[in-house]
Amino acid sequence: MPGVSTLEIEVSLVSNKGFWLLLDDEELFVAYAEFPWFKQATVDQITTIERPSPNHLYWPMLDVDLALESVRNPALFPLIAKPNSSSQATLCDKTAQVA
Repeated sequence: MPGVSTLEIEVSLVSNKGFWLLLDDEELFVAYAEFPWFKQATVDQITTIERPSPNHLYWPMLDVDLALESVRNPALFPLIAKPNSSSQATLCDKTAQVA
């Protein structure tokens, strides 16, 4: 049927504060302050997104996995700084995996 969207997920706007995701019938803002892996990413890297399952988002060009619930409620999934062997802190949480 013409005019019906066939996309499950779409990035609608990228700004200097974050970007908007359209998923099914909801619109979510992904703030760089809460998801720093995207801050230096290109628009192409941010807009290349997959949804392997209803509750899982994946950015293959960035190798970032996020549980959809962490995007909906980022305050429930705080980032934790962990020192690594080179004495620099790395950010991680239970729902994100970054290579």
